[in-house]
Amino acid sequence: MAQEITTPVLIVGGGPVGLTMAIDLAYNGIDCMLIEKTDGYIDHPKIGTIVTRTMEFFRRWGFAEQVRTSGFPDDYKLSIVFCTALTGHQLERDDYPSTAESPIPEGTPHKRQRCPQMWLNPILQRFAGAQPAIDLRFEHALESFTDTGKGVTATVRNVKTGKVLTVNARYLIGCDGATSTVRSELGIPMLGKPKINYSIGILFRCPDLLEMTQIGDFERCILVGPEGTWGNLTVIDGSKLWRLTVFGNEERFDLQNFDSGGWIKRALGRDDIPFEVITVVPWRRTELVAEHYRKGNVFIAGDAAHTMSPTGGMGVNTGFGDVVDLGWKMAATLKGWGGEHLLESYEAERRPIAVRNAAFSTHNFRTWNAPLDTSDINAPGEEGDKLRTAIGRALKENTRSDWQSWGIQLGYRYENSPICVPDGTPPTPDEYTTYVPTARPGHRAPHAWLSDGRSILDLYGRDFVLLDFGADSKAAGAFVTAAGKAGIPLRVEAIDDAKIAELYEQPLVLVRPDGHVAWRGKDGSDAAWIIDVVRGATASKQALTA
Repeated sequence: MAQEITTPVLIVGGGPVGLTMAIDLAYNGIDCMLIEKTDGYIDHPKIGTIVTRTMEFFRRWGFAEQVRTSGFPDDYKLSIVFCTALTGHQLERDDYPSTAESPIPEGTPHKRQRCPQMWLNPILQRFAGAQPAIDLRFEHALESFTDTGKGVTATVRNVKTGKVLTVNARYLIGCDGATSTVRSELGIPMLGKPKINYSIGILFRCPDLLEMTQIGDFERCILVGPEGTWGNLTVIDGSKLWRLTVFGNEERFDLQNFDSGGWIKRALGRDDIPFEVITVVPWRRTELVAEHYRKGNVFIAGDAAHTMSPTGGMGVNTGFGDVVDLGWKMAATLKGWGGEHLLESYEAERRPIAVRNAAFSTHNFRTWNAPLDTSDINAPGEEGDKLRTAIGRALKENTRSDWQSWGIQLGYRYENSPICVPDGTPPTPDEYTTYVPTARPGHRAPHAWLSDGRSILDLYGRDFVLLDFGADSKAAGAFVTAAGKAGIPLRVEAIDDAKIAELYEQPLVLVRPDGHVAWRGKDGSDAAWIIDVVRGATASKQALTA
């Protein structure tokens, strides 16, 4: 007879999104079980860049410093090189400083960080495993599940022992990747572009690469030949591990005749540099978003809900955004203060962001294509030099959005959210490279340094926070009373700083647990209605005038 286990939330998939989903629920005081069919070991790291917004999430959960010091060298310069080969013609170079040399960007308390998945996953695994609220089970596979209406009953099998468990959960969250079993069982289709191209990733070890090529530190090399841009070489650990991605077309590679060593030699430009091929992984570049993020008591997040080109690094980082949006809403619902419409807002808020980020990622990939005819790229002499210079300059200019995506990272907003109260102000530009700090409802509450050295972002997390920039005491009191009656956790934070007050624009600003602005204004006359909207107790979308 199968052992029966009861848990508030069952998470399927123990990659970075599943692990942080469990961590966020535990952070919000919710017990959960996470199952992962593998042993959790990563032999082909796909993730490399942790963007600034994700570092803010890691800061909240308590392991940003572990990620920052995970091992990638602080003095390694993160330049972008455009070339025919590492020892061939250099077309252009876009120099970027090392992490140590980079200043902290103005709009965030964190720099972006390189942390390959082979280092990131163990950090998340250790942190999740240390949380008493998380029942973490590797080598456990989901076999089936049934939504009973009041919850989900799942059959789980230990892949080593064959032992079967019956798990009864209030909710199930599928974080099980692009080929999600959970999404497939729900019958949710993926919409968009299913086949941009086929690529092959070659992970290889080459400790002497930088010394023998003399190309200098680089984060990525875009490789261009007579046929156009044919691949890219990416740093993994900053010393000996590299990933070469070879671009195909809409047809699958002939894997039996694929010469991974030959492609590496082409990228290096020499055949006397020793290297060792570790893994060769074919994959398909897509731009897909699930039609829905929920069906009944079952949700999907991360690659189960959206897949996108890795150009720009927004795939897993978009998944982390899903986690932070869904986590507090599920916790609020389980604790009883979340309204009946709160969980509905997950799809309403996060799906448009996935569509936006996936389009951005495809745009970035398109910019990698050489904009000029490259058939004579290796031509000798002055004419060849002129052509190579023109190609390099165009590539450098066209690809800037990939490396400087501040708008994508920090400027996303939940327009038309059913749990935000709009104030009638015009939206700031939603551009790939431009971030304009704003406390307009639906936006990420902007960062500012407090007098005690903390970021104002450190105030946000488990509770709603009402920022008071000198408003009438009765107004703040009205929100406290309304929140108390609704059982919603709310803290009032008085901020005596003129610059921060100017940034947030209104004397009262209500910030959600995920750090997004829910409402802002001058008085508390509609406090009870506002509280009901932001906790999902009413579906009203009526706007209040400031």
